[in-house]
Amino acid sequence: MGWGRGEAVDGSETGWGRQAEPAPRWRALLDRARLAGRGGEHHDVDHRAEETPAPPPETLPRRAGTGWTGRAQAVARPADPSFGAEPAYRVEATYRVEPAYRVDPRYGGEPAYQAEPAYRAEPDPRAEPSWRAEPVRPPEPGYPEPPPRGRGTASVESRYALLDGGGYQPDPPPAESRYALLDRGRYRPEVHPVPEPARIEPPRIEPARVEWRAPEPETELERAAGVLRRELGGPRVLAFANPKGGVHKTTATVLAAATVGSVRGRGVLAWDDNELRGTLGLRAGSARHARTIRHLIHDLAQIEILEGATLLEHLDDYLRHASDGSYDVLAGEESPRFAQRLDQFTVKRVLELLRRTHDVVCVDTGNNVESPNWRTVMQAADQLVVTTVPREDAAFSADWMLDLLHEEGMGELADNAVTLISCPTPGRTPLQDDLERHFATRTRAVAVVPYDPALETGSSIEYHQLQAETRQGWLKAASVMLEPFAR
Repeated sequence: MGWGRGEAVDGSETGWGRQAEPAPRWRALLDRARLAGRGGEHHDVDHRAEETPAPPPETLPRRAGTGWTGRAQAVARPADPSFGAEPAYRVEATYRVEPAYRVDPRYGGEPAYQAEPAYRAEPDPRAEPSWRAEPVRPPEPGYPEPPPRGRGTASVESRYALLDGGGYQPDPPPAESRYALLDRGRYRPEVHPVPEPARIEPPRIEPARVEWRAPEPETELERAAGVLRRELGGPRVLAFANPKGGVHKTTATVLAAATVGSVRGRGVLAWDDNELRGTLGLRAGSARHARTIRHLIHDLAQIEILEGATLLEHLDDYLRHASDGSYDVLAGEESPRFAQRLDQFTVKRVLELLRRTHDVVCVDTGNNVESPNWRTVMQAADQLVVTTVPREDAAFSADWMLDLLHEEGMGELADNAVTLISCPTPGRTPLQDDLERHFATRTRAVAVVPYDPALETGSSIEYHQLQAETRQGWLKAASVMLEPFAR
């Protein structure tokens, strides 16, 4: 796409949509002079100008100090006459000189450009009245004196000294202030080394040596107490028997229960199964009530169906307790007519009930070897204890009972029995040695308990009132009784 020479595109000189540069003043005058010589066209222009009066000319803005009058309106250039006008073609009014471009008689021309005055050098800084030289400070001790600064020296260079060809000469670096380290954040206080303490060699420790030593053997009493504390593998029934009276069956039953109960703490009971008015309830336990085996058998059907804590709570109403609470007591009936009601089935039911509530049950069997309750206890016993005293009649009765057990088919119970010899008097007799050797061949073991004056009166038995030797003898005897069952 092209344009003619005389055409103006969008009122600009370039035609690229960019605002044209303002036309100089001399060009506008030249265009008026050229257009003034064409009479016909000028007449047409004047005629048209009379038909349509043009707006008054705008006063051109001026810029102070430069002589430039501002931007003029774009005026299109006339067409080149060498091409000739086409028939019926009339130049548009945009190519006519408008009356607004007449020379203003008041225009006096632009002032001539005046050169700027020559640059004057700055006066000597020393001439400034407001500036005073800084006082010279004496150098601080330990620091070198700083060199003099450029300001205030004899020779003052111009600010254009570099342009004159003198070359760039940097000022010497200023002396470092004593606070420079603080300003740069690198201050580190002086640390004086702390002398290390004298090194003390630790004592040489020899490696530990494991030396095996055989454990000290337990004393006999410690071993006996350890046996009584062990698990027994279930409830155990100890039957104290001898057909002869006055051989310390009741005493042995009470003291065995008291000894085991003092070590184990609970779960031990002493039962008087004597069909002929036994005295165990009188010599052991506190008489807090008068209930006996007869009352228990009367309510046995209601009690044996109970379980756990409920059973213990209801059974406790029929039991008596030792003064120290180490064992319980089931007293026998004092009426001789009650013996007819203790059949073997009732005795078995009572034993099964006591096994459910206690770990060790010590039974005083009485003197009648032909009674059903005596035979039933012997058949249910886990350990037989043959009680005797160092007398011939008592020893003969015990020996006869062992033969009877062999005849009745309970020979194993007789062979594993423990013979308990109680000394009714202080001192040791020759007969006691003979009895110990004899029963050592008939039973598993023989235990001897010493004499104690607290037992001679036949009154209530208090275990803690016995002599130390007596308690130690019963501790050894009780451990012999339960040793086969200890786990």
